[in-house]
Amino acid sequence: VQLVESGGGLAQAGDSLRHSCLTSGRTASTYHMAWFRQAPGKKREYVAGIWTIGGTNYGDFAKGRFTISRDMTKNMVYLEIMNLTPDDTAVYYCAAGKRLSQEVHHWDIWGQGTQVTVSV
Repeated sequence: VQLVESGGGLAQAGDSLRHSCLTSGRTASTYHMAWFRQAPGKKREYVAGIWTIGGTNYGDFAKGRFTISRDMTKNMVYLEIMNLTPDDTAVYYCAAGKRLSQEVHHWDIWGQGTQVTVSV
């Protein structure tokens, strides 16, 4: 199983951005999928998850501006972020796992991460 993220880069405050995670095989339909992020000097934190049955879950800070979705026909998982702020500057990671959890260590497979830098 492999996960490959894309969609990072430079942005300005107020912009919107969409991350994409390409999964190998049927990962997106057989694993729960999630997005995490890690800002400089901080621990990796849970952003959002989407379950095999289709439900979604968000970290407290992510409710309202972040949307997770998936397209099983394309083996893709997405994370859209609205109204970016400099606090969203981080490396964003896609993850796959068999357990519904917001804990980093409960996720089995990780992508390489994609950097997002938001300027004022």
